[in-house]
Amino acid sequence: MLVIPAIDLRNGKCVRLVEGKIENETIYSDDPAEMARKWEGLGGQFLHLVDLDGAFAGKPQNDEAVRSIVGAVSIPAELGGGIRDIETIAYYLDMGVSRVILGTVAISNPKLVADAVGKFGAERIVLGIDARDGMVAIHGWDSTVTKTAVELALEMKQLGVERVIYTDIKRDGTLKGPNIESTREIAVETGLKIIASGGIAGPEDIRAVKELESAGVEAVITGKALYDGRLDLEEALRISGGQER
Repeated sequence: MLVIPAIDLRNGKCVRLVEGKIENETIYSDDPAEMARKWEGLGGQFLHLVDLDGAFAGKPQNDEAVRSIVGAVSIPAELGGGIRDIETIAYYLDMGVSRVILGTVAISNPKLVADAVGKFGAERIVLGIDARDGMVAIHGWDSTVTKTAVELALEMKQLGVERVIYTDIKRDGTLKGPNIESTREIAVETGLKIIASGGIAGPEDIRAVKELESAGVEAVITGKALYDGRLDLEEALRISGGQER
């Protein structure tokens, strides 16, 4: 199981929010590329990048920071936040981003998801499902729609999607632990490859998510716990590979 460090970008800086709220922002670094090098140096095999400004604006806002990160490391990175047309997907994939995350657009324009999977392949297009109380949230988590995470995932599966990043908004950045039951549910009910996100607080949470691997959970994203020193990436990688200290 992969442990994927998160780099959330706002105004070109590496930040973390609590429950997706801008007013609950902590700035961790003015140099996201240096942060990316740090996680690679500690053994990270993949990076999770989010353009927070893009998520709220509906179009990319931190492409230079993304470019600097991709150029600074040799490991692959996925990117989400405000990506809502084929041209932007192509722009980032050409830049060197390994896979693009589509979220809000899956609700507003599902045909784009189908077109993107058809054009670029399922390995390069990931569905991002952010949920609050089981319901899908969109537009930078500002609003929810009357559709459950499982319902959306099944609809997108029919369009060719194979992988989902599932985030419980109420857990994100809170260090309250991941929503294990909801993560298990979406994995079992859809049969898709699931990446768990939101709430990781320490090694015990990596162990808990590792237990879901047989259900189809292939990776876990962690941010705040790494930045606050509550989780050691090298230890997390040992746990995820079944080798603890």
